[in-house]
Amino acid sequence: MAQDRITLKKFDVSSTGENMRDSDLDRVRNLRLFSSMSEPHFAELTSAGFMQKFPAGTTLLFEGDTVDFLYVLLDGVVEMQGSWNDKETTVSVIRPLSLFILSSVVLDAPALMSARTLERSEILMLSADKFRNALRADGAFSLAVAEELAGWNRAMVRQVKNMKLRSASERLANYLLQLQVQQGGVTTLRLLHEKRILASLLGMTPENLSRAFAALSDYGVEVQGNEVRLTILGALRRMAKPSPYIDNHMPPLDHLGGKAERELWPPNDKASKVIFD
Repeated sequence: MAQDRITLKKFDVSSTGENMRDSDLDRVRNLRLFSSMSEPHFAELTSAGFMQKFPAGTTLLFEGDTVDFLYVLLDGVVEMQGSWNDKETTVSVIRPLSLFILSSVVLDAPALMSARTLERSEILMLSADKFRNALRADGAFSLAVAEELAGWNRAMVRQVKNMKLRSASERLANYLLQLQVQQGGVTTLRLLHEKRILASLLGMTPENLSRAFAALSDYGVEVQGNEVRLTILGALRRMAKPSPYIDNHMPPLDHLGGKAERELWPPNDKASKVIFD
């Protein structure tokens, strides 16, 4: 699919604050990252922000770009990509409500990943300069940002351990177990990504992903299109050997969270004991 490059600097961000809806501001305010900010600092930060809707297949920024905004995804799906020597990989897939390019904004450093919309997306864009000013001025906000960055760091450690310590089939099995929890404990799952993206997320080629699905058929995994049935869940768990030090089986939240909250979720409730025991 052809990708349209959006030159974000063409917008006059200083004159677009009036376009932000109060309902969107409330959603952002309730994120853990922003909930501890003082009202004056939150008002100052969002006064220079604006909403933008992007069609699917839009590249928001490329590796190496100067990052002028912190992005808050309110609706849609964004793929974070890395590239080298004519090769591309999916690093992560962002869903609402989430923010991305946080580390580059904090450091005022070039982007290490490209960002591309997979679906029509609505994104709140906050001035990177004002964000850093708020960091310097608001101690509670600075602590919340440090916690969120720590959450992203821990998530990356989990991803690296998953890639280095497990086979392709084991990575896929544990992905399906996490997906099962996220979709409410059902045994018929809907894959969230096309298989090209799923393969890249799990560190495989599409061909290796197909072989991994075939290998899991002995453990009751049946695939039809983007639907996966888990018919022998106990056997799949015994094969996957999920670990709380690699996997995060936090159930869906009924409130807005972030990476920090996901990492602080304790794996000691009844559902997680079933998974990890």
